[in-house]
Amino acid sequence: MDFTRFRRPSAYLLLATAVALGCTVVAGVEAADDGGLVLLRRLDGYLVPLAWLALAALTGAVLLGPPKSPLRVPLAGLVLVFGVPALLLAGFLAAVTDGPEPRVDTEAAAPGRADRRLVVVSVPGYLDPVRCVYIHDGGRLLERSWRARCFNGDAAESALAEAVWTAGDRVRMTTAGGAVHELTVGPDGRPYRTAGAG
Repeated sequence: MDFTRFRRPSAYLLLATAVALGCTVVAGVEAADDGGLVLLRRLDGYLVPLAWLALAALTGAVLLGPPKSPLRVPLAGLVLVFGVPALLLAGFLAAVTDGPEPRVDTEAAAPGRADRRLVVVSVPGYLDPVRCVYIHDGGRLLERSWRARCFNGDAAESALAEAVWTAGDRVRMTTAGGAVHELTVGPDGRPYRTAGAG
């Protein structure tokens, strides 16, 4: 059986796979910013393995390239020489900077808005417990998340006691010490004004 006729389609398939995986990794990194898609944020722990798969697919695509080209092997070697150390460094940095997995404490839909939620997240394992309030806006596939405010529980009075909707576009956050922080949510779901009273 002549396998050479499958060489070019396989190379194109591997190249398309490498591009798709690379785009997914880039989109996952971008989603970590405020306003990023929640769906892509869930890929956070899988970005480095996806990058390794993209590198493997790209190397395979280069090696399956034109059979008579003398550049195939040197180009594949170049891809590996730059790709492998970069991904080893990325894996090391991810392992060092990854903290404990955040835990969702409470979720509450905005009054009269099924597409907007208030999400309170706890980050365990630190010396001082941290609780962050997020605003999620949009449908499930296009849901975006903005951080409204984080509360450090190093002192009991500064810990978050309650976060509630007071209207479809307003949130009130109260600390254990009685300080009140009110937040206004813009039409796109972005928190754009925070006022403190205490």
